[in-house]
Amino acid sequence: MPKNYEVMGLVEQRMGFGKMSVVCVDGNTRLCRVKTRRRGKKWIMEGDAVLVKPWELQGHIKGDIIFKYTKAQADWLRRKGYLNFE
Repeated sequence: MPKNYEVMGLVEQRMGFGKMSVVCVDGNTRLCRVKTRRRGKKWIMEGDAVLVKPWELQGHIKGDIIFKYTKAQADWLRRKGYLNFE
């Protein structure tokens, strides 16, 4: 679950070089980067549910992907209403 300023979102488009466009629950579309240590561990594809930490400056535009939810976790979040984009 998100803590402090973290938000959940869905990967909309992969841009290359570890950057992705993520639609977040708070209504913003952010250009997010995958941290170097996470890059090789799990592949992040379009449609995956992720946890985003917005930057302190330009936080409504940019952020870092800090966690990828598994398919079962993402289904549970959708059922409970945490991944609503309304």
